[in-house]
Amino acid sequence: MVVMTNKNLTVMWIANFFVAASATMILPFLSVYIETFGDYPADYVQRWSGIIFGVTFLVAFIVAPLWGRFGDKFGRKKILLLTGYGIAVSILLMSFVSTVWELFLLRMFMGVVTGFIPTSMALISAQTNKEEAGKVLGTLQMGTVSGGLFGPLLGGILADSIGFTYTFLITFVVIALATSFVALGIKEVKPADVNTEKYKRSMKEVVILMLRNRMLLMVMVLSLVVQTANFSIQPQLALYVGELTQAENVAFLAGMAFSATGLGNLAATRFWGIRGDKMGHDKIILICLILSAAAFLPQAFVTSIWQLVILRFLFGLALGGIIPCATAYIRQTVPIEVQGEVLGYNQSFRFLGNVTGPVAGGFIAGSFSIASVFYSSTILLTLMAVIFYIVYRTKRNFQKGRNMYAFNIKRKKFNS
Repeated sequence: MVVMTNKNLTVMWIANFFVAASATMILPFLSVYIETFGDYPADYVQRWSGIIFGVTFLVAFIVAPLWGRFGDKFGRKKILLLTGYGIAVSILLMSFVSTVWELFLLRMFMGVVTGFIPTSMALISAQTNKEEAGKVLGTLQMGTVSGGLFGPLLGGILADSIGFTYTFLITFVVIALATSFVALGIKEVKPADVNTEKYKRSMKEVVILMLRNRMLLMVMVLSLVVQTANFSIQPQLALYVGELTQAENVAFLAGMAFSATGLGNLAATRFWGIRGDKMGHDKIILICLILSAAAFLPQAFVTSIWQLVILRFLFGLALGGIIPCATAYIRQTVPIEVQGEVLGYNQSFRFLGNVTGPVAGGFIAGSFSIASVFYSSTILLTLMAVIFYIVYRTKRNFQKGRNMYAFNIKRKKFNS
């Protein structure tokens, strides 16, 4: 039974846009903000910037399945409000810190409450018809991607114009208002045919459920691999742009190259979701994986910034189908009473990729060259595509065999 309304989708799109924009507003000036705490050497600031940036995703990796489980049990709207206001408060308190340890602890707390966007995906997914899950989730993903694109740009402008303290305060107000918008505008209705108490499963049973479904497990691993490959080049992008051009505005050009991927993602995510509804989400995931590898490798051979921007945009186009189609596949495969928890595990793998990607990319670039990061990530994406294809073909052959067996049984009964 489908209970989603266009109002719910619109409200969550707007809320995700503002939460994603506000949560990423502080990223461009994180290292500069640390410098205001004292007279620190450059290597100290760089080290703590990486630690403080990564700790949020590391904690979120651990906590995400718990938010999904709580949402399945107590209602996803309650989790949205708890995490939304939690993010707002953590950002508000960041305006009062004066040491790196205080900022570190608040970023840890922010990781604990970073469950708003995955919970919103679970809420809309549970209230969406399986046949149009890709289109709806792709539309919702557009809100998140749009916010993530404009957030860093707006944060940099505000920090330069009005200072760090007021930027944190404005961010707090925006996230609090977006969460209040959800409180007033979202009506969560559980499908009448779902009894969470009757079908309640332990976390162990949910993990076993995922392990027994090879394709579902591949979708989880895929989230880790794609995020690792995508984030592997992020810390090195400004340096790579500096090698390509002698222009003085390297930071702006690096930001443009970074945003090009998001723009491509934004342009394609709904398109891929609709294709997934028609052709099968696992098939679209495989296509997007292959295209991602094909668009990533040539970035190692560019000779101008514009070549890099175009290839980053093409990479974003290919990347745009993976998240909505993975979420839609989970919607079609997993029992609705545990979908939130399974989506939480999927989000955990993505958060882990946000940590492993920059670490691996930094190690490879430091040991060899920045171009080597493109080579290694392309190999990683290609291997993932090969493994995914093997599992995909195995699943298809098994389904064909089962359908043929059922057909033969029916024919024998009819002939007799």
